[in-house]
Amino acid sequence: MATDCEKTTAEEPLDLKDPVMAAFLAWLIPGLGHWYQGRRAKAALYFICIMGLFCYGVYLGGSNQKCLDGNGTIGYGRAVYFSWRPSDQRLAYLCQVGVGLPALPALVQANRMGNHRKVFWGGFMAPPRLPAPSGSDREDPNLDQPTPHDLHRQLNHYFELAGFFTMVAGLLNVLAIYDACAGPVAIQPEAKKEDEHVQPALGR
Repeated sequence: MATDCEKTTAEEPLDLKDPVMAAFLAWLIPGLGHWYQGRRAKAALYFICIMGLFCYGVYLGGSNQKCLDGNGTIGYGRAVYFSWRPSDQRLAYLCQVGVGLPALPALVQANRMGNHRKVFWGGFMAPPRLPAPSGSDREDPNLDQPTPHDLHRQLNHYFELAGFFTMVAGLLNVLAIYDACAGPVAIQPEAKKEDEHVQPALGR
């Protein structure tokens, strides 16, 4: 629905500039596409609400507790991750990546984990390490990373809540992307209704 600041009548149409660029910027950073269009109030609203929800989910999906199966700590951002491994695919990430750039570190971490290289940033948004048979993982550079068992046992219900919040944030940003591309719903003024009460003809 259009606000007072966004008049969408035929007399004063809203300038969406380049809708494709606006949609891309809205995906890259929530609210950035609206900022590009000059819709500053909506830009601030979308950024604060969507990024606030996403960051809170990232916070819930982490802990300083020691891993049960690994040598390090749980770390943060654990509910946001992607995995190339067929046995550990993370379909929730398809929703989480809707927030754009804030969720892209998960792809970098998935690539490093999949190629048996040390993950960055202490494992932030890195996929969990799959447990291997005893003695077969001595060369694994990510032995300090938590396993799926660690995440569910140590984070408990916070892991599921973190996934829920970050998924909702990504899906909400999809709506913001559509708004940046197509603009708000335009409400056309209703045509004046003809007078139903016709005056009786003179001389009748």
